Amino acid sequence: MFDIGFWEIMLISVIGLVVLGPQRLPIAIRTVLKWVNTAKSMANSVKNEISQELELHEMNESMIKASKQGLDKIDPDLKASIDEMKESVEQLTRPYKNNVDDLMNAQAKSQKQAKAAETDTQALTENEKSEPIISEEKPSDQTPSKTIPHQEK
Repeated sequence: MFDIGFWEIMLISVIGLVVLGPQRLPIAIRTVLKWVNTAKSMANSVKNEISQELELHEMNESMIKASKQGLDKIDPDLKASIDEMKESVEQLTRPYKNNVDDLMNAQAKSQKQAKAAETDTQALTENEKSEPIISEEKPSDQTPSKTIPHQEK
């Protein structure tokens, strides 16, 4: 990559020894090696991601080609991988589908109950409007009298 030979490495080592000294040189070498390892790991991860993206792009192109030609004329390996993908998608969505169905049923029931309660409330208010309120209380003409007890001496 950089085409560095043995003598160039020796020259860099001697200059590093003179500049940094024998105590700091091992620490500097470790730090440089950590940077190099980090750069290598980042390059490898980018390389892996690019290769995965290329594979996905190739699969996508082959699936588009297969859909144009029909599923009868595709490669058996590709057909097997398509079947596996369909099965995995079904397995992943099956638990959620049940939950969604349960939620939809519960929502429909609550809406029905809300409508029934609303119609009951409307019927009650219509009945109250049509029937006059009759009070059965009669005013009493008698007022209670106060009695004062006699005091004995």
